[in-house]
Amino acid sequence: MFTGIVTDLGRVRQVDRGALVDLTIATAFDTSGIALGASIACSGVCLTVVAVAPGELSVQASAETLACTTVGEWQAGTPVNLERSLRLGDEFGGHLVLGHVDGLARIVERRPEAESVRFVFEAPQELAPFVAPKGSVALDGVSLTVNEVARNRFGVNIIPHTLSCTNLGQAQPGQQMNLEIDLIARYVARLLPPAP
Repeated sequence: MFTGIVTDLGRVRQVDRGALVDLTIATAFDTSGIALGASIACSGVCLTVVAVAPGELSVQASAETLACTTVGEWQAGTPVNLERSLRLGDEFGGHLVLGHVDGLARIVERRPEAESVRFVFEAPQELAPFVAPKGSVALDGVSLTVNEVARNRFGVNIIPHTLSCTNLGQAQPGQQMNLEIDLIARYVARLLPPAP
């Protein structure tokens, strides 16, 4: 489990495509403290660490992950938002994030707004009902507050600190990002009876 507070902006060093995709990611994390089998959120995707070396970690992605996320598009140089899994007693700064991507959101607009940047995203139609004004979403693993919703589009404001510390600083219209809806919204919808 994660909080959506990115603690390192890594970069893909190497991609090896086979039955699984092996990704080596450069990181500022102290990799000597990362155990094999640990979960790392990589741009919002919970992936398992299969190897570590000084300044880098390696993870693997299955066909299911490639089909549901942006991981299949990654190549050497791709910036990756990294967050280590939450430990009991850690500060809880964002919202509950599982690293289980629900779909892809597309950036439809990016514009300056005062000292921040306003992004407008388009969510898949089936996920739009789970996005609420003043609710939370995770985009490429970044915990964000939704400002407004109009049909399947929603807006968020990104402050300079977040722009400099995550891949949102380089994100442009047309780009897709990994979208995880709010955990509570997911389970409330599952518990409600089907509409007549």
